[in-house]
Amino acid sequence: MRDVSDEISALRKRHAEAAQYLKIEELRARQPQLETEASRPDLWDDADLARKVTGELSSVNDDLARYDAFGERIDDVEVLAELAREEHDDSVAAEIEAALTSIAADFGALEMRSLFTGEHDDLDVICEIQSGEGGADAQDWANMLLRMYLRWAERRGLDVELDEVSAGSEAGISSATFLVKGRHSYGLLRSEHGVHRLVRMSPFNAQGKRQTAFAALKVTPFLEDVPDIVIDEKDLRIDTYRSSGAGGQHVNVTDSAVRITHLPTGTVSSCQNERSQHQNKDRAMQVLMAKLAELERQKREDELNAIRGVQHSVGFGSQIRSYVLQPYQMVKDLRTEHETGNVDGVLDGAIDEFIEAYLRWMRAQSLDA
Repeated sequence: MRDVSDEISALRKRHAEAAQYLKIEELRARQPQLETEASRPDLWDDADLARKVTGELSSVNDDLARYDAFGERIDDVEVLAELAREEHDDSVAAEIEAALTSIAADFGALEMRSLFTGEHDDLDVICEIQSGEGGADAQDWANMLLRMYLRWAERRGLDVELDEVSAGSEAGISSATFLVKGRHSYGLLRSEHGVHRLVRMSPFNAQGKRQTAFAALKVTPFLEDVPDIVIDEKDLRIDTYRSSGAGGQHVNVTDSAVRITHLPTGTVSSCQNERSQHQNKDRAMQVLMAKLAELERQKREDELNAIRGVQHSVGFGSQIRSYVLQPYQMVKDLRTEHETGNVDGVLDGAIDEFIEAYLRWMRAQSLDA
């Protein structure tokens, strides 16, 4: 059996590095404090505080469990390798190789945590899809993007709340707003902020000509508590309307949809998926507050480029990624140069490789700067 001591040493080094970027010592000190807070009988007298404490405790427990499990797995494979070498037993060689490969692959997923360096990367995220140039194809493309992100969230076990979907005038949708909830939702989806370009043989063209269509995704960290944002009621225009649209099972048709416009900035938020007009208004206001907080942060700290990238017009020359279905099949990110020929997989939500490539590219850009 071959000597695997170098591979085990490399894994132990990666384990030690994980202790640094996961801040394991800080988490071990914080864990008993959170457990004490979570066990207080009056904790749920303040529901917001209770959710914050239990959410942080869950994250701390998860990180510590993952870190400790990696250490145990490395110990197990090292003991097995030592016994096999002492006993000259080659029968477990395949098991050892498989274990080393599995641990290395799982470390790759864990190391993604080191790429979440933004202030709000841990937060939930507000996503807005808007169709752009391309007529009916653009509206259909916006609907395809919505499905892609819903499928991606489902694959990762993230929760999605679809707040608003506006049907297109010819096909698909003209816009949609949804909230993705789960740890690192914003940190992951900030890579998707920008214009997405589709090239295919148009099903809406009688001659079957190739058509280029554009749609954009805008992402905003969902800040539940934004105490520094003060809104004057006189600056708001509140419209109610009947929800329409596309989205099928994802949207409830009601007579109580609400759209709120902040007149000084032109910022708009909508919600049509709650049970009552009052609930729709509360959610739309919550989303509006998060958007205005984002605008204020950009204004104060000039973070437009650093956090979300530059948002261009939704048309030619502004795309971050191209999805080509004909005359060949390829998805290519124009920032990172990452590409794949598995277009069907990507459109079904398999976009993690593009997200990871972007996060690594951003870290490299930061180091170069």
